[in-house]
Amino acid sequence: MNELLISEAQLNQFIGQYLWPLLRVSAFYFAVPVIGARMVPARVRILLSLLTVMLLSPMLPEIPTTPFLSLGGMVMVVKEVLIGLALGFMLQVVMHVFVLAGQLIAMKMGLGFASMNDPSNGVSVTVLSQFYLLMTTLLFLSINGHLIVIQMLVDSYEAFPLTGEGLQPSHFFTVFSMGSWMFSVALVICLPLFTSLLVVNMSFGVMSRSAPQMNVFTVGFPITLIFGLLLMWYGLGNFLPLFESIMQEGFLIVLQLLEAP
Repeated sequence: MNELLISEAQLNQFIGQYLWPLLRVSAFYFAVPVIGARMVPARVRILLSLLTVMLLSPMLPEIPTTPFLSLGGMVMVVKEVLIGLALGFMLQVVMHVFVLAGQLIAMKMGLGFASMNDPSNGVSVTVLSQFYLLMTTLLFLSINGHLIVIQMLVDSYEAFPLTGEGLQPSHFFTVFSMGSWMFSVALVICLPLFTSLLVVNMSFGVMSRSAPQMNVFTVGFPITLIFGLLLMWYGLGNFLPLFESIMQEGFLIVLQLLEAP
């Protein structure tokens, strides 16, 4: 009776064919928006990661045969996890532009005290931020954004192959630059409302000087709140083109990471 003998190299090759891609895919799904939200059960993300790896593994050109319990294996684990987290974090920043914009608008309108728990991240955010987050999530799914981010994950294996060196200092600089980009774009979203509310506050300042006996806070707070909500409602007509341009700009920055030397 013949015995089936499997060498250690063959075993490492077989297991590594699914284990090494699984590290990047699972880290990506942990940090990416919508799929990585806390309201998505962990079992769903695990099953989605396994399904993605099973479909992706036959398309990968070369699988390293690095032993798992070695220094090279530990470096490989850190490299793959960092790549997945970097891609997911950058896409998360793109979505949180609107959360930051809602936070700034709420503080300007006087709704900073009206906060609620965000089930996707487990933190407390303002009601306006939650409104923008829900709206952008629905728009993100309507334009097949989830398919776009999965395609970016697949393309990352061409920019960062399993046998490559991983993230370089230029790549980390691109990731860190997303912070300044997020604040600048959120400010651009809030700028029309900020300017309008500044005119309203200036008018109340003139009223307080002309009629000092009038309580400006009692009269100005509800008017500022109503005026801010009307401006938000008026700005929703132009929200879809703004959303598409911001998504396109954010995706281009992510593609720069995949194309950076």
